[in-house]
Amino acid sequence: MNMILHAALAAGLVLGAAPVAAQRPDAPAPKVEIGTIALDRDITLRHMVVRNAEAKGTVLLLHGFPETLYVWNDMAAALGDDFEVRAFDWPGYGQSSRPAADIFAYAPRDYARVLKDYIAKAGIDRTKLTIYATDIGALPALLAALDDPGIARTIIVGDFAPFDRPQYMQERLQKLKSPETAEAARAQFNAARDDIFENSTRRGLVPEAQFELSQTYQADRLRGWSHGAMTSADAFYHYYSHFSRDQNGFEANIARLKTPVKVMWGEKDVFINPAMGAELAQRIGVAFRLLPGVGHYPHLQDPRGAAEEVRSSFE
Repeated sequence: MNMILHAALAAGLVLGAAPVAAQRPDAPAPKVEIGTIALDRDITLRHMVVRNAEAKGTVLLLHGFPETLYVWNDMAAALGDDFEVRAFDWPGYGQSSRPAADIFAYAPRDYARVLKDYIAKAGIDRTKLTIYATDIGALPALLAALDDPGIARTIIVGDFAPFDRPQYMQERLQKLKSPETAEAARAQFNAARDDIFENSTRRGLVPEAQFELSQTYQADRLRGWSHGAMTSADAFYHYYSHFSRDQNGFEANIARLKTPVKVMWGEKDVFINPAMGAELAQRIGVAFRLLPGVGHYPHLQDPRGAAEEVRSSFE
């Protein structure tokens, strides 16, 4: 077992699954809106807003690859009784803009700017905001917090690569990080679209832990894979072309991170080794929550459990 993960276990930082709270029977029915919001002349995002007239705060959900905002349907339903819930498609995904890479770099640093601009444009009260970010959404959230510690009251991150540690990443992701193999990996990701859609959420899970995706989400993900000349795999490739630079920038400045952060990880994540999460938690001095039996997609495998983690950030 990796020494950092072993140290986290020995220190009692790895916890079991949280109990799931019952939905209030008297909760007002949340109103779901899907629309667009223009950030600037190059970037327009499709976003979802679940409104609640009695909201205790706002939850902003940030998806990963190869997802769209519809990946959050179940979590939004679990949280909408108490909170305003928001999500958007990152540029390059779903129905959001896909400018040429010489206009928008698709780097974590650029996504951090998109996140900050969205929060400002949407008029979100940052003192009552929790961000839950996974996969490619997580490093941009932390980079935004370095620039502005008041970006949110809490940021929950998991199942991503905060540091340049290729040895903790699946082999295909390692190839995407290396300039020598990145173009070939890009072609493989594009050619493997159907396999990614069919099997990415199942990998690392025993049959009884596997789960079905809603038809609505599957159809939206397929529809949003390609716009014009750019696919989501292309956007992923561009993200990775700047990934090591932005990971190293985060690590060099990690002492400046002041926003409260929670780190949680799927125990069975085969894409990013949980040791990466244990190291991040250790470096920033917070508890590391390892989710037993859960893979890379906690929000899909156990949406109510993930929602309870978000709820706890408002306590």
